[in-house]
Amino acid sequence: LILPINSPNQEAVLTCQASGVPSPQYRWSLNGTLIDLRGDERRLVSGGNLIIRGLDRDQDSGVYQCSASNTHGSILSQRASLQFAYLENFKTQPRSAVNVREGQGVVLLCGTPLHSGELTFAWVFNEYPYFVQQDSRRFVSQETGNLYIAKVEPSDVGNYTCVVNNSITKDKVLSSPTPLVLRNDGAMGEYEPKIEVHFPETVPAAKGSSVKLECFALGK
Repeated sequence: LILPINSPNQEAVLTCQASGVPSPQYRWSLNGTLIDLRGDERRLVSGGNLIIRGLDRDQDSGVYQCSASNTHGSILSQRASLQFAYLENFKTQPRSAVNVREGQGVVLLCGTPLHSGELTFAWVFNEYPYFVQQDSRRFVSQETGNLYIAKVEPSDVGNYTCVVNNSITKDKVLSSPTPLVLRNDGAMGEYEPKIEVHFPETVPAAKGSSVKLECFALGK
């Protein structure tokens, strides 16, 4: 369960249900330590479910587990993780220019800031809202945020800004611009493709779900 970090008034409910005679009693642990609910005004157990109000990132983040017990024994639930989504700002120092020859492939690094939660990436060319359009020559990785240009053309010269969106908090941050500059020592000759974006050997996926594998090569 991932919640926006700016939602202190929101409550989290972690569910736990077990059957037995006599009816089981429930206890919850956080990061392996039993939660003491005596005098706790923020947390309570209702029907086995743990309800947390006034959420606090420092106090409430972690791995939770429920135990149900009666006179005949006890059982543990699967672990559940509670995280808080956030997206910090980019560092503000200027970025160095990237110098390339015409026809050369190039990678512009996004340098994703600290975060929690799913992110999406885009790049602005020169000024907002002119975004880089992906095609057979240009690719934006949704894993790293990096921008890949298979072979640079004169029209690519300019400033590139990485835009990062947090899908949960809806926060958006922009990097400092990275200048892309053409070298004056001639165009790049033809060269064999070089794969720059790889996918892992093993990709866990649920049956019936969709999987997207990224692959992109530089070359001319």
